[in-house]
Amino acid sequence: MSFLDNLENNLKALESREQGGLDERGRREAEKTRARAAAPWAERLKNAPWTQALMQQSTRAGFRRRVKVNLLWIGTTFRLEALGHRLELRPDADGIRAVFLHGPQELNNQAVDLAGDPQKLIAEWMAILDHQKKLDEEAARASLAEQLALDEAEL
Repeated sequence: MSFLDNLENNLKALESREQGGLDERGRREAEKTRARAAAPWAERLKNAPWTQALMQQSTRAGFRRRVKVNLLWIGTTFRLEALGHRLELRPDADGIRAVFLHGPQELNNQAVDLAGDPQKLIAEWMAILDHQKKLDEEAARASLAEQLALDEAEL
């Protein structure tokens, strides 16, 4: 490879790196703008009596179903986790969105009214968890039956 070819490749690499840097800087600025716009809603979510009621009612509902509901804050997002499903409350510039997730897949999302009762939201999420628990129990029964059949075949 000649000196000129090497120089040309280096210049192209520098140009592409600079363009990526500009894109990254723009993305960070857009993220800061979104965070500033969502800040009042995030503060309301953290301090609202609605959030305390959500925590208490979701924990009780999970306990009745023998399901551990994990509650955690990740930045401004409030997350409830159980049986591989998540319910995330995400503040944005327009309000708060409830996002239902199974793994990385978003199942549904809807607006949240902090003046209302969280019971409707909890009931929707618990219905999803009930379905998942039923699927898990059926899979466990099938696995047990398969194991018993293998054990009998060995005898």
